[in-house]
Amino acid sequence: MLKKPFTLLLLALGFIIAGCSNEDKPEEQLVAKGNKMYGGELKFMSTEKIDNLFPISTGDVYSSRIISQIFEPLLTIDPESGTVNPGIAKDWKLSSDARVYTFNIRKGVKFHEDDCFKNKTREVTAQDVKFSLDLACTDMKNNEVAYLLVDRIDGAKEHFDKSNGKIRKGGVKGIKAVNKHTLQITLSEPYVGFEKILTHSGLSVIPKEAYNKYKGNIGKHPVGTGPFSLESMSSSKIALKRNPKYWRKDEFGNRLPFLSKVTMTYVKNKRSELKAFRESKVDLVLELPVEETENILGTLEEAQRGLNVKHKVDAKKSLNMMYVAMQNESDEFSDVRVRKAFNMAIDRVTIVDKDLEGEGWPAKNGFVADIEGYPSEKVIGHDYNPERAKSLMREAGYPNGAGFPELDFYVNAIEGSGAHRACQAIAKQLKENLNVNLNIVLCSLDERRAAVNSGKAKIWRAGWIADYPDPSNFLAQFYGSNIQKQSTMVNDFNYSNDSFDAIYEKALVETDDAKRMDLYVQCDQMVVETAPVMPIMTDDHIVIINARVRDFNATQMETLDLTDVYIKELRKNKKK
Repeated sequence: MLKKPFTLLLLALGFIIAGCSNEDKPEEQLVAKGNKMYGGELKFMSTEKIDNLFPISTGDVYSSRIISQIFEPLLTIDPESGTVNPGIAKDWKLSSDARVYTFNIRKGVKFHEDDCFKNKTREVTAQDVKFSLDLACTDMKNNEVAYLLVDRIDGAKEHFDKSNGKIRKGGVKGIKAVNKHTLQITLSEPYVGFEKILTHSGLSVIPKEAYNKYKGNIGKHPVGTGPFSLESMSSSKIALKRNPKYWRKDEFGNRLPFLSKVTMTYVKNKRSELKAFRESKVDLVLELPVEETENILGTLEEAQRGLNVKHKVDAKKSLNMMYVAMQNESDEFSDVRVRKAFNMAIDRVTIVDKDLEGEGWPAKNGFVADIEGYPSEKVIGHDYNPERAKSLMREAGYPNGAGFPELDFYVNAIEGSGAHRACQAIAKQLKENLNVNLNIVLCSLDERRAAVNSGKAKIWRAGWIADYPDPSNFLAQFYGSNIQKQSTMVNDFNYSNDSFDAIYEKALVETDDAKRMDLYVQCDQMVVETAPVMPIMTDDHIVIINARVRDFNATQMETLDLTDVYIKELRKNKKK
């Protein structure tokens, strides 16, 4: 008579034991395999304020570093090799005519728990991916990523032109949710680099429920599928917390991520940030200036006494082009002779070697950074030639600078930083060689954007970091069709050149790698010859990391991937 109840008891105990797997334990009880550890808070700082975490509004590296922790795109990319890997899509195939992509959406990927789901969650579907990509193809305020898709997906341009701030009924014709876990994207024409485009963090997947609930405040209520979710967002910091239901596991079977929390606070200058690192208030410093690497440990006495922070320094040659943009349609810079004169009056080698003490690499070729497989050496850049620059200014009607107005030079940088010093050197050389006066206005990124969008800024310092390692990503800055799109950072200097556009469009559909690169070289050379901007330099992405932070690596694209990072405190030496 006791057999049945006893059996039920055993079954109940079995369910309890099965339900207490490592994945479902409270975070403080999680045990990681492979000598790794769960828990801990990683802290870092940013010089730029971030007040919008809506993926399609991602227009700068500072925002994308946070957004990429919360959201995920269809595909991912290895920032070093450029290899495209599965993401929300577990696999994909391309049709024989190279126009139709079919993606199998990974099962079991869930959005963060949120009020839009009544404090629950749900599984990601192909319809979510379609909604997110339709949104990216919609003409709406602060859409920074439309240029990535509109000219490539079938029906996307028509949708963009007629959308007027809202997704049209049915969305983009070329984006279809075939069933719950199958998405199909049809391109207007074959494009070899399309898979890389889909790795852009601005094309991450979001739920329609969150967009409908939060509307204009969606940027402060991010709901994604990433390893971390938003805990709090204020004027002083952004705090992220571990997503306990994140889908990815490491090679040991540990459910990622390891960190319990990620906190980013704001800092006014680099010295304050380095001081915080020395005092162990932050765990890593991004964009470490070369001149500070020797001073990071503090005094010699502190080092001798073992009081310095144990750390490592990691560095990669960055895919980041620093340049000076000129408003090509303005009275001051509509003449190509003036733009070329400005380029020839700048000694880039001296700026890097002397003013920046060797930090960075002068832009001797074109605008495209040193990407694997791209023959940048074939592009002949601007030579330093002040006499020719003066001659061009005379031809343009400004002999010895006479008649050329004094201009505000908008520089989004911290006073005394490398970017500030480089721009000071640029202004000085233009004064010495062309008798042109530039008044440097230090500002935030948002202040610079506002000045550019209003037409107030005629010349400004800018930078472009590759969203994906392909020349097309750099050259998209000069594509005429991007002028009309809502993005505030792509071709905001209003460069229009039909010959460039024709070659660029031809390159986008060329399937032969060598021929495509040759076309990109032609585009890059045309940028040099028409001089819409002044390429100055690329730099090194130098990161200093507290030794307790494990498995963190710097990348060429200056991205931030904290999914596999864990904290393991160092053993303290016993005092003798």
